[in-house]
Amino acid sequence: MKLIFERGSAEQHLTLLPACDVPEVHFEQERQKELHLPHLCENELTRHYTEIAKRVHGVNDGFYPLGSCTMKYNPKINEDMAALPGFTKIHPLQDVETVQGAMEALYTIGESLSDIFGMDGITLQPSAGAHGEFTGVMLIKAYHTDRGDLARNKIIVPDSAHGTNPATAAMCGFQVVNIPSGEDGCVDLDALRAAVGPDTAGLMLTNPNTVGIFDKNILEITQIVHDAGGLCYYDGANLNAVMGVVRPGDMGFDCIHSNLHKTFSTPHGGGGPGSGAVGCKEFLKKYLPGPIIVKDGDKYDFAYPEKSFGRVRSFWGNFTVVLKAMTYIMTLGKEGIPEASMNAVLNANYMMSLLKEKYTMAYDEICMHEFVMCLVDLHDETGVSALDISKGLLDNGQHPPTMYFPLIVHEALMIEPTETESKESMDEAAETYLKLYDLAKTDPEALHAAPVKANCRRLDEVGAARNPIVRYTF
Repeated sequence: MKLIFERGSAEQHLTLLPACDVPEVHFEQERQKELHLPHLCENELTRHYTEIAKRVHGVNDGFYPLGSCTMKYNPKINEDMAALPGFTKIHPLQDVETVQGAMEALYTIGESLSDIFGMDGITLQPSAGAHGEFTGVMLIKAYHTDRGDLARNKIIVPDSAHGTNPATAAMCGFQVVNIPSGEDGCVDLDALRAAVGPDTAGLMLTNPNTVGIFDKNILEITQIVHDAGGLCYYDGANLNAVMGVVRPGDMGFDCIHSNLHKTFSTPHGGGGPGSGAVGCKEFLKKYLPGPIIVKDGDKYDFAYPEKSFGRVRSFWGNFTVVLKAMTYIMTLGKEGIPEASMNAVLNANYMMSLLKEKYTMAYDEICMHEFVMCLVDLHDETGVSALDISKGLLDNGQHPPTMYFPLIVHEALMIEPTETESKESMDEAAETYLKLYDLAKTDPEALHAAPVKANCRRLDEVGAARNPIVRYTF
């Protein structure tokens, strides 16, 4: 496929803008080289983007079970509400008196999220999940710094955590203490007790965890950290399994981020935009990044928490993304939110029951929103790896699940069907997985060669990661 810079010619033109009706101004500093812009007619431009669209697989194209990513359907009513002129034709620098409706919307979803999280304060500034992690850990840092407890310089992170957790802790200036999981896939309590101490700033944890298990010891885990003087941060990546059913704040967590582009159905892909709303308990509210929206009677205004550690983003966050999440919450309501979570758990367990006929489950027990298969036995017997099965799925028109994660499971495939998949779609997907398992036994070379029907064959993924080409050379 040609890049857009490789299409067209200087003779082709596309005029979408009227002629400039203001005087031209030439700056003293001008380009030394001509600006390279593509020259295409409308027909060629349309063909280019149509060709790109045909190469993309999203939740609108088919089954998309990325474990730990919650790639759920994005209801179109969300888009309609976010596109209302009253929301799109305003400016972030307008006087607050002229945007009361927009501020009420932000305040409303903040209240809803606080209820779902079990938290007391909220900020909608963070642009994505990892950005929300950063904000949450900075709240922990601000708390200890304000109290003069500067010896607390370590953050505890389980070995099954998302890779962004240790990266976030390090970025905030903390040392990362990694603790192992037990044989049940949950936090090793003895290892946790051995890790905490006067230098413990906090714990970063998601529950249910990355292998899809709700940690039965969660109250003891957070108590151990609190008894040591640390705080507990909840990574909300897996909140879709428990929203409306159990609240992180009631599990003992002090702050949380939620990926609105996962749990609350705003678009998730193409590099964004996302949203990583952060909630916290009352004692942390004074450190939140400002400004936050406050309500006085029927009026809304901006206010800065007294000991805010500062902004984490310009203006008020990804506003229209937040509107989509608000629409989702208001559409489902108090009854629909927990029903979505329960259906997500039901779907994951249903699909696991279909696949365990042949595949080995890393943890063969009732799961939450996702489950992990371990293909070590299949690989040892046939030479077919988790990667080979994933490439075979591409030939069958399915997006592969998350593979080789979490790192504590070898030859891992992690599947999260979400609540928006029908029984029929999961039956069809499971049939493909089982067919590929049989193919691995009878013709492993066919899977080593896969994909043969996709737009491109196997890529040098290691080379692409180590030597990325991110700039087009003219």
